[in-house]
Amino acid sequence: MEETFNQILVFKTNIKTEADRQAVQALLDGHAGISKWNVDLQDVDCVLRIVLRQAQDDRRQAQDDRYSLTITETIALVRGQGYECSELL
Repeated sequence: MEETFNQILVFKTNIKTEADRQAVQALLDGHAGISKWNVDLQDVDCVLRIVLRQAQDDRRQAQDDRYSLTITETIALVRGQGYECSELL
């Protein structure tokens, strides 16, 4: 099955340590709409990058909210774990 990528979201966070990264790992790994993600712990902005997954059948994806993830939802998810998060433009 070939995977295609729809969008990359980029955020400034205060996820500064490996322990912080592990604290959000289950949340991000468990989201059906996320294909890949990483946090640059060496960057001053602790940049979180999320690659969104695009389903093979766009009609099925449009009807399935599990594959949906907006910037606002992402910020709420990360903040819900006790970390700061804002879109990096």
